[in-house]
Amino acid sequence: MRTMRSIVLTQPRQRCVLLVLLFLLSSVHQISTSVTHYSIPEEMKEGSVVANLAADLGLDVKTLTQRKMRLDIISNKKYLEVNKDTGELLIVEKIDREYCPTKSSASCYLRLEVILENPLRIFNIEVEIMDMNDNAPQFRRDAIHLDISESTSKGERLSLSNAVDPDVGSNTVKTYHLSESEHFNIEVQTGREGTKLADLILKKTLDREQQAVHNLILTAVDGGAPPRSGTASIIVQVLDNNDNAPLFDKSIYSVKIMENAPIGSLVIDLNATDLDEGSNSDLTYSYSLYTPEKTQETFHLNPSTGEITVKGMLNYEEFRIYDMEVIAADKGVNSLSGQCTIKIQVEDMNDNHPEISIKSFRSPVSENIAVDTVIAVVSVSDKDSGDNGLVDLHIPPDTPFRLRESSDDYYQLVVSEPLDREKVPEYDITFTVTDRGSPPLSDNETVTLQLLDVNDNVPHFPRSFYSIRVPENNAPGALLTSLSAFDPDLHENQYLVYFIVEKEIANTSMSMLFSINPENGNLYALKTFDYEMEKDFLFHVEARDSGSPPLSSNASVRVAVADQNDNAPVIVSPWRAHGSAVEEKIPRSTDKGSLVAKVIALDVDSVHNSRITYQFLQVSDASLFSLDQYNGEIRTTRMFSYKDWRHQRLVVVAKDNGEPALSATVTIKLSTVETAAKAYSDGGGAPPEYDIFSDLNLYLLIGLGSVSFLLLITISVTVVLKCQKVEPGNMAPPCRNSVISERNSTVADSTLVSNDAYWYSLFLAETRKGKLVVRQPAPKGSRYFVSSIPRSAAGSATSDSAPSTLQV
Repeated sequence: MRTMRSIVLTQPRQRCVLLVLLFLLSSVHQISTSVTHYSIPEEMKEGSVVANLAADLGLDVKTLTQRKMRLDIISNKKYLEVNKDTGELLIVEKIDREYCPTKSSASCYLRLEVILENPLRIFNIEVEIMDMNDNAPQFRRDAIHLDISESTSKGERLSLSNAVDPDVGSNTVKTYHLSESEHFNIEVQTGREGTKLADLILKKTLDREQQAVHNLILTAVDGGAPPRSGTASIIVQVLDNNDNAPLFDKSIYSVKIMENAPIGSLVIDLNATDLDEGSNSDLTYSYSLYTPEKTQETFHLNPSTGEITVKGMLNYEEFRIYDMEVIAADKGVNSLSGQCTIKIQVEDMNDNHPEISIKSFRSPVSENIAVDTVIAVVSVSDKDSGDNGLVDLHIPPDTPFRLRESSDDYYQLVVSEPLDREKVPEYDITFTVTDRGSPPLSDNETVTLQLLDVNDNVPHFPRSFYSIRVPENNAPGALLTSLSAFDPDLHENQYLVYFIVEKEIANTSMSMLFSINPENGNLYALKTFDYEMEKDFLFHVEARDSGSPPLSSNASVRVAVADQNDNAPVIVSPWRAHGSAVEEKIPRSTDKGSLVAKVIALDVDSVHNSRITYQFLQVSDASLFSLDQYNGEIRTTRMFSYKDWRHQRLVVVAKDNGEPALSATVTIKLSTVETAAKAYSDGGGAPPEYDIFSDLNLYLLIGLGSVSFLLLITISVTVVLKCQKVEPGNMAPPCRNSVISERNSTVADSTLVSNDAYWYSLFLAETRKGKLVVRQPAPKGSRYFVSSIPRSAAGSATSDSAPSTLQV
């Protein structure tokens, strides 16, 4: 007899009744055949109490140990154990219902035997493991691969692998979901054992060329709370169907090829495409029946690649345009094809150089040829055609010529700017003709144009003004300088002749003073110059070429006579006879710093040669007198003492600043006078230095007057000698740089004489129409004596005119 019991929680009263019954039965039978049933959920924690066996079986807890209570589990693993102290059935290891060792159906039971001794008793225990939703649905494969032809009709059904869930009952797979797709959806069905299955249904036809692969997600969901799910990828590969014909990039191709293209050169590489795949996209190229035989003989078509190459020689003049049709067919079961038209145009090769022909050419030409005059006529030609036969003619842009088109392929070379042989004597003109081919070809022709000289350039001096310095006392015939002009013309237009432009100065022609070599322009002095008489000359030199008509130019020449130190100083004060000493008397009581004497020397040289300094050459007592080196004043440096000699001898030298220096000396004998000093002191009159009628001043005045009178006589004699008549019946010309008379003038000549002999040689004057004209600048305050010397009918001068004084 077997009793099935399910004990989860037992009330105390029920437990007592059960124990009574068990006791009664045990008294009859030593071994019980009833089964005690328990239900527990899976995954209970270790140590959890399933039930109190001692209480449920009616056993005394205190005797469990003595009766050697043990638990015999009919399985491979020991999941449960009995606590002998409490009589409780405990879990010693977690139980997973999905791995139930006695699983034979949807239910899972653990069968136990509780064995006790003294007396021997055996109890059958059955523990049912209840299912929990602890497992998610799972597909056997993570990815489901499906191949569907693009020609599959809409509504086609495809079975999918179902998901499995080790849970049972409501915890197993309940339904499926598919990711969003415009081409697919699913339909869930229930199998014989309640298994849920999913079918994939095509709801829209496929197009491999638009989308070759479809990626979907299938989700399986169980009925647990909360529900669990699992996913799998569905990869749908769309199989190609030959539903696309080959297609060319263009329906018409235009190709240009040169006539010199070698055999084998590529004409065009056709590129047809087929959206299908595999053999449905493998293409074969061929000519259509409408392609001429001439074209097929000239060009080769590669059936595999579609390349068209040159097979025969091309000749632009024989055949210029080739037309062909090419078909591209795929290798599908039901072959599809497409076609295109190709137009091949043979282009002319630029293999002929342009040519230049000089029809006429003028050379040489005069350099003054008029602008727009035609120099040459040129024709051009090219045997090619099209752009290869169009030519352009050019000349260098930096030439004074231009091209003017006269007619087709004819050009005139004309002068565009005035020509100048002196700048460019000849021109190399290069005509360059270039066609418009690609690449362009060209040819050139060069002509040389020579220019004839015209006398259009005047001689040119390097400078317009020449200043020449010549020292006085020069040797006659000495070379002064070379005045060379330049004329850029040629031949006789270049040959120059030099001459001095005639000009009279003081009735003296320049040709009497200077000479110029007419061939090379060397200028010479014909006489010796004296700076004190002649200082400079100004005249013009002309250079004239030998052209017709001749051209000329001139340059101004100034010859300046340079002074030399050839005149020694002349002591004019104090005056003394030649070689004699000057005797002076001074009071012995003369004060310190009193003027004893003043030495005045004149030098007719100029500038630094006339600068005079004074020095003592000899002095009796150097401590008594001082000499100013610039003005020649001799003064006392102290008063005379009774020890000083009564007679003092002073020798003063006047030296100019020339190189070498020239000098003159004067000897002054001084005598001291006692009476003069005494008279002044006794009478209480003015000091000696304030007496303007002293002996010293009187001597000075007499000396100056004598020197002036002698100089006047000397100058008068010199003027008379130099102004003699050259020929009888004509008036003798006056000497240059002295008194100059106006020719044919009725006004009396005048002679200008300075009272200062130094300035006599520097300042001259003349009368013109009754007016006094100063020829040289004079110092302010100078006095001149002007003597009017009337001339007789014979031209001789009279000397009874009284001189007059002129203040400057």
